Amino acid sequence: MNDLSEAYHYRVIARALAEIDAGGPGLTLEGLAARMGMSAAHFQRVFSQWVGVSPKRYQQYLVLDHARRLLAERHTVLETSHATGLSGGGRLHDLFVTWEAMTPGDYARGGEGLVIYRGWFDSPFGPALVMGTARGLCGMGFAAEQPEAEVLQDLVARWPKARFVEDAAMLRPWVLEAFGGKGAALHLMGAPFQIKVWEALLAIPSGHVTTYGDLAGVIGHPAAVRAVGTAVGRNPVGFLIPCHRALRKRGGLGGYHWGLGVKRAMLAWEAARAEA
Repeated sequence: MNDLSEAYHYRVIARALAEIDAGGPGLTLEGLAARMGMSAAHFQRVFSQWVGVSPKRYQQYLVLDHARRLLAERHTVLETSHATGLSGGGRLHDLFVTWEAMTPGDYARGGEGLVIYRGWFDSPFGPALVMGTARGLCGMGFAAEQPEAEVLQDLVARWPKARFVEDAAMLRPWVLEAFGGKGAALHLMGAPFQIKVWEALLAIPSGHVTTYGDLAGVIGHPAAVRAVGTAVGRNPVGFLIPCHRALRKRGGLGGYHWGLGVKRAMLAWEAARAEA
């Protein structure tokens, strides 16, 4: 599939997910296809190819108790994941993700001397601001539920001394691979405790979830649940470091930096693809 058709599908699916989320269970296939300006058969084919299940099946994943069902049925025990070698710098969850972290000293200097490229892209979860260095993606934020200017300010403020360059073309191959499930190179920038939490998040397979308490336990700080929650919220690379897969102990969604609607859509999208 070429870049243009990938981008087209991102836009169609992003619009469709928003319409499904807003329209509720009463939205029919014909009604949804009409809103997309497509025939029902064509839309069903495009949607099923991209998400992996029919629009009707996907709607079932967006009901309010979806997070609780995920926690009951697809709760990942992170200690097992780490023991079987799913964490680290090699193959992680469903993506072939390779990553390296800045040294604590580099992080403390606020990205001084670092060139960070940035650009806006269509994604299945709305407009996405993506940032990256020559080594890999370092930032990803979503503007479905907040102004694009605020998303930009949020990410830029994390590395106040870096030099930012607008260059979507440089990032595009990584972005297409990331949303296509083919892989991604990450260049993580955070404090040592944050890096530990983000590494634990990378061990959660797509379509599965864990709890903040489990994350605290696997990094060796079982009493630091609140600090873990803060580190999860400061994850700079939304979706690829899957902070959306962390839930409260009883199955509540908890918070999400880019909006709870985005988190719910990500969980539903991944559960549908995992089922398919």
